[in-house]
Amino acid sequence: MARFYEQHGRRPGRAAGLAAAVAMAAGSAVMLTAPAAHADVVDVNYQCKTPIGNKGAVSPIDIKGTPSGGAYKLVMSFRKGVSSSPVELGKGAMKPSALIRLGGAESGTVQVTGPPNDQAIPANTPIKISDLSGTYTPKGSGKVTLTASTLTIKALGTTTTCTPGNHPKPSLSLDVKGAGGTGGAPGGGSSTTGGGSAGEQLPQTGPADSAVALGTLGGTVLLAGAAGALWLTRRHQRG
Repeated sequence: MARFYEQHGRRPGRAAGLAAAVAMAAGSAVMLTAPAAHADVVDVNYQCKTPIGNKGAVSPIDIKGTPSGGAYKLVMSFRKGVSSSPVELGKGAMKPSALIRLGGAESGTVQVTGPPNDQAIPANTPIKISDLSGTYTPKGSGKVTLTASTLTIKALGTTTTCTPGNHPKPSLSLDVKGAGGTGGAPGGGSSTTGGGSAGEQLPQTGPADSAVALGTLGGTVLLAGAAGALWLTRRHQRG
């Protein structure tokens, strides 16, 4: 390899330095776009008012947020079943929905809904709630918390309402920047439904974006400079 560089008059040091600089710029961009979020699995003690009396059940809840343009797609998952029915609920007989309460820099609720049960639910057994999804659009800026709130189960023409009885802590917190400004003043939360999935990075705006842009520009200038140096070297060799 050393003989190759001697024959072609090239030094590996400059190429290695260029590659390292570009890698550092790319690495900086990745770190600056990392999501600012914290999620927990929280036990929620649901107290349910059913057509045949009151029932209670504790289910671990987690809420995930995925960026979608200027909004977040939310998915609320139940680890255990809640409430029960005195009769079997056939396939498609039960329709769940819930509210997620906003706190911190915003206030209000976001509605999340899920599909009907895909298989029959036996009588007097905990009702397994499917994943509920919805869309949250920030209006304010700052740290926003998302906490499980009222759960509604509609089945066989009846409605069961379950409210958390243990004042659960937030399942998810996000550092958001809404379209309404740069402060941290509370604002209203949106309440629209939609699908959602986890795993993507949360959007970053403001100074972080500027730093990423500068890093990208620096990498572009560096590459352009390297190309110019290579062109001059080849021209010199031809001369």
